[in-house]
Amino acid sequence: MNLNIPEMLAKVKEMQERMGEAHERLRAMEVTAEVGGGMVKVRANGKQELLSISIEPGVVNPNEIAMLEDLVLAAVNRALEQSRELAARELGSATNSMLPSIPGLDLGSLGLR
Repeated sequence: MNLNIPEMLAKVKEMQERMGEAHERLRAMEVTAEVGGGMVKVRANGKQELLSISIEPGVVNPNEIAMLEDLVLAAVNRALEQSRELAARELGSATNSMLPSIPGLDLGSLGLR
């Protein structure tokens, strides 16, 4: 096996730059999740940061706080899942051509494919 260290270091540097650019794009990207027929909406960015929670006034009933809590929880979880999927796509496209295909190597937990 012939290792070209300068070439490998150049590829690592390029991948780091692409990852940095992808992270900046993710910060600007947004997803919105709605539950309860749009009664609760949650916005998050691609960095899994919540941006806003919107609740329709008609949903706020002091006798049904548990239902509202369930709706908010469902909307937050849905928005974060959409944000993780967005991040996986964006980071995967940033590194796709840079990483070798090694059978059995799973980079999914790092947001890479």
